[in-house]
Amino acid sequence: MVKVTRLNGQQFVVNADLIKFIETAPDTIVTLTTGEKLVVRENMDELVGRIVEYYRSLRIFPGS
Repeated sequence: MVKVTRLNGQQFVVNADLIKFIETAPDTIVTLTTGEKLVVRENMDELVGRIVEYYRSLRIFPGS
């Protein structure tokens, strides 16, 4: 799970396995495999770092 923040400041967690892709346009938009789109405060690099740390904490990596 990855903690993120909505534009209104509300924090929530996203299942990292459901993240399909992340884009910036100019806000950061997380698209899930379900098709749902989430607009968050964190930038793309922050989110990628959090996702990597999440998988490191589990000692697994996507695709392995």
